[in-house]
Amino acid sequence: EGLRPGLFHEEIPTEKRSGGRKMSNANWKPFVYGGLASVTAECGTFPIDLAKTRLQVQGQVGDSKYREIRYRGMLHAIVRICREEGLRALYSGIAPAMLRQASYGTIKIGTYQSFKRLLVDRPEDETLLTNVVCGVLSGVISSSIANPTDVLKIRMQAQGNLIQGSMMCNFINIYQEEGTRGLWKGVSLTAQRAAIVVGVELPVYDITKKHLIMSGHMGDTVYTHFLSSFVCGLAGALASNPVDVVRTRMMNQRGGALYQGTLDCLLQTWRSEGFMALYKGFFPNWLRLGPWNIIFFLTYEQLKKIDV
Repeated sequence: EGLRPGLFHEEIPTEKRSGGRKMSNANWKPFVYGGLASVTAECGTFPIDLAKTRLQVQGQVGDSKYREIRYRGMLHAIVRICREEGLRALYSGIAPAMLRQASYGTIKIGTYQSFKRLLVDRPEDETLLTNVVCGVLSGVISSSIANPTDVLKIRMQAQGNLIQGSMMCNFINIYQEEGTRGLWKGVSLTAQRAAIVVGVELPVYDITKKHLIMSGHMGDTVYTHFLSSFVCGLAGALASNPVDVVRTRMMNQRGGALYQGTLDCLLQTWRSEGFMALYKGFFPNWLRLGPWNIIFFLTYEQLKKIDV
């Protein structure tokens, strides 16, 4: 297979290759495969994501509940959570997280593929700009729709066993106490983060993979995918971590007593804790994005092969 700029090199129906505009009944497959691959990747990396959330919410000078610095780093956080709250606490919030990936991941990959086919007929005709535009649009749309699941996931991760009851009961509690705005708290930041992550990761992944293969040292193998995923994960983490910290704190607060808005949260965090506070949880964030992408890509490609 030749080098193509697209991230997912799906087969194009005969009607498309011939220039026709007839829709194929296979268009639903990226939605299903993307959702299944996203849920699989989420389950495999969730404890790292939980440690990242705990690191990001600690040290808030204006909130007595999270003022204390309890965790020195990712490994210390994971060990202390296991010791004090039990092993199950590492999966606090896994239910809304899986629901989020079932919705966010499904819509993101499905719309990404659909947008690409609307702009160009063949994968080999895709350009860097095409992938960036499609990635940003799909990230914004999918993250906005799935925002309520993100709010509950972050609160369950940050507060651990303090949150009791079923997932649906907690959704209802948030709605009753904070209204619709509570379920879509931080949606603008969520959309911005998704746009940044997708807009950065996709082209970086493609460029890294292309250069590794063209160098002649590595073929189109799992090792190439592994290295490319970690590089794109690093780029995505560097670009999105400040937005992720603000988003996590905004979603975790009840009401609006501490932070009056996203800019206020950013400025308060910077002034009271220093610029590097915006990169709290960076290491687990990067370590999660790398394996997450690897698991996702391998699962997605295997599902496509099974269907062939």
